[in-house]
Amino acid sequence: MSELVKKFNDYREKMNEVILSKDNLVLKRLWNLDTNTYEDGALDKRTKEMLGLVASMVLRCDDCIKYHLGKCRELGVTTQQMYEIFAVANIVGGTIVIPHTRRAAEYWEELMSSELK
Repeated sequence: MSELVKKFNDYREKMNEVILSKDNLVLKRLWNLDTNTYEDGALDKRTKEMLGLVASMVLRCDDCIKYHLGKCRELGVTTQQMYEIFAVANIVGGTIVIPHTRRAAEYWEELMSSELK
């Protein structure tokens, strides 16, 4: 796993543990809703993660983008499909999304290269 990917995953896991350890019912319910939203239903997990990625790019949340990129990779999204996802996000979000696409492409490359090591 690349250092970039490891650093993101470690930080996310650490801070989720800190936040959830405070036993705030609203935050726990929010985390639970988020988890359950991406489970298979009328739409499969893969489709939902791709939708989440487009929404995250349009909303310009780099942490969310990285998370959904990782999930998309785990669920077998190909590079060709990923660049179509990027295209949809840029059409919907406009040129303000371009810097986030650059960072998303960088992270995707890291995810793809870490599979080879």
